[in-house]
Amino acid sequence: MGSTIRARFSDGTLRPLEALDLKEGDEVTITIVSSSSSSRSGSDWLVRTAGGWAGLVDAEELKREIYDSRLVATRAEPRL
Repeated sequence: MGSTIRARFSDGTLRPLEALDLKEGDEVTITIVSSSSSSRSGSDWLVRTAGGWAGLVDAEELKREIYDSRLVATRAEPRL
């Protein structure tokens, strides 16, 4: 069984913010992922998301499409 819960660290103890489906004496494995704003500071977000778009977009094709779309006239011809 696996689940994700939120907890608050207080006085040296993790306190669940919701009910747990555990019996007294059950052993669990805990993975800590901080959601505090201090962990989001700086360029951490850039490192964590690096490579997320890899293989999803052909960059050269995207550039060609952008340049091609710039050649399309979308403004009306001015009357003089």
